[in-house]
Amino acid sequence: MADKHGKRPAHPLAQPRRPRGGRPLPAGEQFFTPGATGLRRKAERRSAAPLVFLFQLPRWIAPVVLVILLMTGFAVSSFWGGVAVLPVIGFVGWLAYMSWPSLGTGGRLLRVALLTFLILLAADRFGAF
Repeated sequence: MADKHGKRPAHPLAQPRRPRGGRPLPAGEQFFTPGATGLRRKAERRSAAPLVFLFQLPRWIAPVVLVILLMTGFAVSSFWGGVAVLPVIGFVGWLAYMSWPSLGTGGRLLRVALLTFLILLAADRFGAF
């Protein structure tokens, strides 16, 4: 039966609708680094849309794509293996730069070690060594 406004009540087992854009953004106090200037501010502003886009994707897509590219870099010991690792270096470097202000010493060391390893892997595949 409809109510006085002509709307039917929702079915008791009906699921609430998700927002059109996918998952809602996580709660947080700030999206940008407070007081950022220059390059950091520009990078954060330009990265806002790609970060929101990545957050709206299903959670498994980015890790699966990165693992496939990295495994290709390990398996193919030629120029094409190095090419496969380049997007992984770019993505990891971008996320490391974006998260740098909020990291402690251990997190920073881990990101530097990971990027160093990926760069050496790509250099090896390109025949630099």
